[in-house]
Amino acid sequence: MKHRIFAALTAGLLLCGILTGCGGKQETSTTQQTAAPAAQNGEAQAEGEAQTGELPENTFIITLYPDKAPITCENFENLVQEGFYDGLNFHRIVEGFMAQGGDGSSAGKEAASIKGEFAANGVQNDLSHTRGVVSMARTQVMDSASSQFFICYSDSCTFLDGNYAAFGKVTEGMEVVDQFLEVPRAMGMDGDMSAPTSPVTMKSVVMIEDDADGNPRVQVTMDDFMAGVKTE
Repeated sequence: MKHRIFAALTAGLLLCGILTGCGGKQETSTTQQTAAPAAQNGEAQAEGEAQTGELPENTFIITLYPDKAPITCENFENLVQEGFYDGLNFHRIVEGFMAQGGDGSSAGKEAASIKGEFAANGVQNDLSHTRGVVSMARTQVMDSASSQFFICYSDSCTFLDGNYAAFGKVTEGMEVVDQFLEVPRAMGMDGDMSAPTSPVTMKSVVMIEDDADGNPRVQVTMDDFMAGVKTE
């Protein structure tokens, strides 16, 4: 089965690739588009974080693993600290597969490309693409990841291992990411019903205190993306 990959690039150009099967040969389309995987048919306590461990509404926590992907984690932290992700959307949501966001092109934001930290690019990274794992979208060019990332919905995403740079995991609030699936979606450029018909927007993305093992953590607070759904 073919797995389509895509994500928008900042300069308005699109790069697109198709993964065939799990580790099968790659084909390149004539239209340019980016790549997250293809579906299988300042550091301070964040304002509003509950002292009791309960998260504010519409919030989830991503724990980063620099021991697995140090370049990717540093890049993500720097973008968070710059406020890069504030106001950006999850533009591709595929049930049973993943939610992809962080494209800054429509907001006039650009991010530099980084080295792809995965086995196919000569980098040891054993963080598997299981449910809740966060990984970088890219084009078919190995070192093309920049700002776009995706969150896996299913353990079946492990077919991406070795070809995408997994670097973190949603360790709290995964139910919020699951709720993205309740937003109606139209046909996307990937050929799936993946394009939300109303915005699924990151209101605030900030660094918070490290976890007990010293891993950096990111708090993502969403706008009320369910408001439009409730009124339909």
